[in-house]
Amino acid sequence: MSSATKKFNWKEFIINNNTFLILLLLVVISALLSDTFLTPMNLRNILLQQAGPILVAIGLLYVILAGGIDLSVGSLMALGATVSALLITDIGLHFSVSIGIAVLVGLLFGVFSGFLVAYTGIQGFVATLATMTIARGIAFVITEGRPVRVESNTIDILVSKDLMYPIIFITILLIIIFTIIQRYTGFGRKIVAIGSNETAVKLAGVRTKLYVMSTYAISGALAALAGVFIAARSSTGSATVGMGQELDAIAAVVIGGASLMGGRGFVLNTVAGALILGLIGNIMNLMAVPSYPQDIIKGAIIIAAVLLQIATSKKERTV
Repeated sequence: MSSATKKFNWKEFIINNNTFLILLLLVVISALLSDTFLTPMNLRNILLQQAGPILVAIGLLYVILAGGIDLSVGSLMALGATVSALLITDIGLHFSVSIGIAVLVGLLFGVFSGFLVAYTGIQGFVATLATMTIARGIAFVITEGRPVRVESNTIDILVSKDLMYPIIFITILLIIIFTIIQRYTGFGRKIVAIGSNETAVKLAGVRTKLYVMSTYAISGALAALAGVFIAARSSTGSATVGMGQELDAIAAVVIGGASLMGGRGFVLNTVAGALILGLIGNIMNLMAVPSYPQDIIKGAIIIAAVLLQIATSKKERTV
């Protein structure tokens, strides 16, 4: 029998696309549970709410692909939100310049974390735990612990209805860019290779330390931009932004099928993982379920996703 006439392998299809199938199933269940779920207003709110978490998850995916971990993303969101807000209100800079500086600050923090990991030998968990504490502390110091209110027609333009909600289009554009980088560029292939076998890549003459550091820089910049998005939605820069977001980002990456050991994962799957978490929160809010059960379900989904990864790995080894 020729390969052209081979039967379609449903089992392999389900395994390879389990994240998207879970997302589709969740959409169907949510639509059945709530009449308001599929309304344009609710779908728009989901996209606006998940724009930031999606960017954080993509940045973290790059770090994890290279075999690292970044716990500082939530604090860098707070730093991005507060820096942009203060530059607009206290310094009087144009909002576009303020956003650029906030993203640059996040990038520099990422470079610092990456330097500690790649060039000093400090484990990523420890290095980013330290930068997580430092970044959050700086956010509280520069704001003196108070929310910074941002004037209208500045950063809130990013969520303007008249401009068709720019943060949604920015997020889609960044998803496309980082998908292309990962799958079709030498940089993306080397990041995956480093996560799979760093020693072999190093012996091939690749400057692995520089590539590892660059993944943390990407993660820091995207986390800061995500914080700007949250500040735009609330017109407020607060040092409490992003608390616990690192856990949700890790969950999104894991649900998307990435391996925490590095070397495996895809941007679109991670985006789907972030949307799954967002849909869980959304449907429970629509059904007036308290927030605590949401955490229980998130934990159960993470366990199920990891078990699915194990089953997938066994299937791949037997093929």
